[in-house]
Amino acid sequence: MNAEQFLDRIRSDNDTALSRLGSSKALYADTGGEMDDETVLSAAADAEHHAAVTYQEWADTESDDAVADAFAETAAEERDHYERVAGELDDYAPGEAVPAIQQYLRDLDGTIERLGGFVGRTIAAEKSKEQFTGYFVGEADPQTAQLFRDVGGDLDPQLERAGELLEASCETDDDWERAAEAASGAIQTAYDAYTTSLESMGVNPKPVC
Repeated sequence: MNAEQFLDRIRSDNDTALSRLGSSKALYADTGGEMDDETVLSAAADAEHHAAVTYQEWADTESDDAVADAFAETAAEERDHYERVAGELDDYAPGEAVPAIQQYLRDLDGTIERLGGFVGRTIAAEKSKEQFTGYFVGEADPQTAQLFRDVGGDLDPQLERAGELLEASCETDDDWERAAEAASGAIQTAYDAYTTSLESMGVNPKPVC
């Protein structure tokens, strides 16, 4: 298997979850149904902050220097994302509640598992960035919509980085399977959080809208 085949597999294996994470209901779930600019920006800022913390923890504990450097680079990108999004708010401090997907990632142990989780989180993040962008397009706020397009522009390089490292790290089919399990686990964790949030508000999570 190579990186391109791996990414195709993860997207295919999680097609239903990803399609729903890319629906307009996903943003409704992320904000607890509070669809106003401040709440949407706060949800986005929190996601970036906690991702940065996760990747920095990985960088600090990773034994493979190349992988540690990649995690550190990604942590810096996520911190930049947080600062740019939080800059749209007044004196914002990130929330303490750790998103479910970040809790899942922080429990991963091992280079291959973390690289797989990295892929899963990044693919899921593609969907959330699309929703944040779409929200501000709908609010006739092109400047903030562009901010999220710019932030989302780091996702392809992150996937490329992860793919190259997986190719260097995975020596057997079992290694690729471990990475795939971690990647799908991250996406499914995000989907489970989406489902739980909507159901708690009495909203059917299944139909895509």
